[in-house]
Formats: sequence, C-alpha cells, structure tokens
Amino acid sequence: MKISFCSFLLCCSISTWAQNNTLINNVKIFNGKDATLLTGNILIENNLIKKISANPIATDKSATTVVIDGKGKFLMPGLIDAHSHVMMESIPLNTIMASDMGFINLFAADGAAKQLLRGFTTIRDLGGASMSLKRAIDLQLAQGPRIYSSGATISQTGGHGDFGLPTDVPRDGSLSYFERGGMSIVADGADKVLLRTREQLRNGATQIKLMAGGGVASDYDPLDVSQYTDEEFKAAVSAAENWGTYVTVHAYTPKAIRSAINAGVKCIEHGQLVDEATVRIMAEKGVWWCMQPFLDDEDAIPFPAGSINKQKQIAMTNGTDNAYKLAKKYKVKLAWGTDCLFDAKLANRQGAQLAKMTRWFTPLEILVMATSTNAELLQLSGARNPYPHPLGVIQEGAYADLLIVDGNPLENIKLVEDPTNNFKLIMKDGVVFKNTINL
Repeated sequence: MKISFCSFLLCCSISTWAQNNTLINNVKIFNGKDATLLTGNILIENNLIKKISANPIATDKSATTVVIDGKGKFLMPGLIDAHSHVMMESIPLNTIMASDMGFINLFAADGAAKQLLRGFTTIRDLGGASMSLKRAIDLQLAQGPRIYSSGATISQTGGHGDFGLPTDVPRDGSLSYFERGGMSIVADGADKVLLRTREQLRNGATQIKLMAGGGVASDYDPLDVSQYTDEEFKAAVSAAENWGTYVTVHAYTPKAIRSAINAGVKCIEHGQLVDEATVRIMAEKGVWWCMQPFLDDEDAIPFPAGSINKQKQIAMTNGTDNAYKLAKKYKVKLAWGTDCLFDAKLANRQGAQLAKMTRWFTPLEILVMATSTNAELLQLSGARNPYPHPLGVIQEGAYADLLIVDGNPLENIKLVEDPTNNFKLIMKDGVVFKNTINL
C-alpha cells in the first residue's frame, strides 16, 4: 500500500504525540548563539531539554525513552518568524473578504501545519484573528508553531489596517466585515484606541500592534503619511504597560517611527525608509527593529504592474539596503520576519526569505537572528508571555524545539530553503512531527 509523504509525517506525529522522553544521540549541536558546535547527545524529558553532554547520557529505566540516532548531523533550535500573519499568509485577500471565519480558520490551520514542517516552531503573529488557532495548537487540537498573537491590528480611519469598503464612510458606528472577524479594528481618538487595545489584551494578546504610517497593501493611505497622534499612541502604550507588555508599530518613514518612539513604543516593524538620525535614536533608546528582506524580486507580493500598490512597493523596497546598512552601523536590536500575505506560493518560501539575508549578513548572524535573537524579542511580552521557558536556544531547561539538518547551514545557509529534503527531524515542545533520518 502506498502512503503519501504528508500521511507519513502525520503518522510520525501521532506515534510520538504522547512521548515523554527522547534521547537524540550523535549530533553536532548549534546552540543558537555562537559558532562553536558540540558533538554530543541531548535528552528531552516531556517538553524540555533535560541534559546536553558530549558523553553518553544514561536514561531513567523506569520511563519509556525513544532513542534517535542523529548520525552526526547538524542539530539546531527551531526557527522563529518574528513577523507573521498566519491567518492571512496563504489565503487571497478577496477570499478572506468573501468567506466566513470558520473557513478562514481551517485555511489558517493548514498553513500553520505547513509552517511547522518548514521548521518554524514559533511565530509572532502581528495582525489577524489568530488567538483561537493559537489555543487549538496549544491544546494539541491542531498542528503548528507556537503563536505570540497580537489579535487584531489597530488602525486609524484610512490607515494601513482599514480594509473597509469605500462606501463604509461616513462611519455610523458599525464594523466592517474585516473588523467583525477580528482581523483588524479601526479606532480614532485616544479613548477608542484605549478601548480597542484593552479588548485585544482581554482576548489574550501577548503584544499590541498599531499602524503608525502608510502601507503597501492598503488602498487608502499613501506611503509617506503618518498615522495616529501622540495621545493615541500613548493610550495604547499605557494600556499595554499596565498589562506588562508592549506596543509594536507598522512604520516606514522617519516621522512615523519617531512619533511612535516618543510615545513609548518598544518595537518598529519594517522601517525601510528610515533616515540615519532616526536609527541613531532607535539605538540610543534600545528600541527593537523587526525588519524584513523586502526586495522587488520573486518574494514580493504580486501587485498588478502600474498599480498604486506596486508603486508603493517599489518605493519601499528601494530603501531596504540602506535600512540594513544603518541597522548594522548603529547596532540596533535587529529581528527578522517575513510578513508574508495573501499568497501560498510566497508563504512556502519562508525559509528562502531567511536565506536571502546573506545579502547583508553571514550565515551565523542569520541563524542567530532567527533563533536566539528573535526569542529575545518575544520576551518583551513580559507578564503576558504564554511560554515561560527559554526559546530559540539549545540549553538545559529550554523548550525542546529542535531541527536536525542534513548538512551544515552555517556553511551553506541555502539548506533552509528546502526544508522538505534538508530538515530530517522537526521537534516542537518535545514532540516529533517529522523524522526522515533513516529514509
């Protein structure tokens, strides 16, 4: 009887779902922080790394331990995408607008499972109704990465998160379909921003996402416009701080970035059109910068040629090289994410978008950024962090989120472009979701 590859992976998952202990022997261990590799063994108890040793590890004979021979291959932490939209990454926008949330959730669950099989064991979701999916994954009702969910993005009228129809203004207090589904929410004035921020925190957001400036995919806002006033920013920041977490913002331009920073925002998403003076401020204040390797290439969202969206996209991508140059010059706290939207083919290139970072960084710098550095950013959620143990590292006490790679990505980062063939084992939370080491 023939069995499909996906069915085989599912069988691997089911057979290991209830595992308590796993011993992985004979691997070259990259800890997520430095280039020194330890050739040795690693013991996982339940969902945590119990012991790492260059010497043989004795196991508790009273417990069932599955032993995996790593065959001298490269073992590393699971990858982290710090700017994801799991509810929207693979589904066309017009399908979202014409579908009920039940269908969208099923579509997103399928996408989340595919993210996991691409080696991404954690994501920071920065806009979308992903809290139900996060809960289902945590309860093992669905497969996918850990999700740090922002819930709905918060936008002003005519801002980057306003996906209402042109006929939706003047607003009469009713919500657009996009808003009713929890994908984004429009809030004008400090009181409304405060209310909408508190609603997302009430629903379980680990951080808050505001739109601080013009965007590419949105139709109403030119790229150069700044969005939200100081009072509106501060309303969101104070609510988030009261809950022990932080606000991050979508922003490209110096004015938008500075306005957000002045109000206490802790992280900037994108920032491709930034200037040097603003980057200097980011470095001085310790503000995080989560940037994406946006270029006018095969990974660009395919807007129609000549459209306003395409024009904005080209203007934005023209700033990417300079933005990375400035980030490196001033040693800003730099994170990485994909921000993939509305296209399954682009979502499938998640690892390829990591590999293209060689345009600006070494393979070591890239892997550190996509593991331990991104994990450091996740810790900004403080008291709202749903995952209290270390992520993005291989150390005792950390979550057992592990990949075994056929080859050394520190020498050939392009290995992450093809997870199907090159990731031989994928473990998240101590559970093996893929094991093809012997195939």
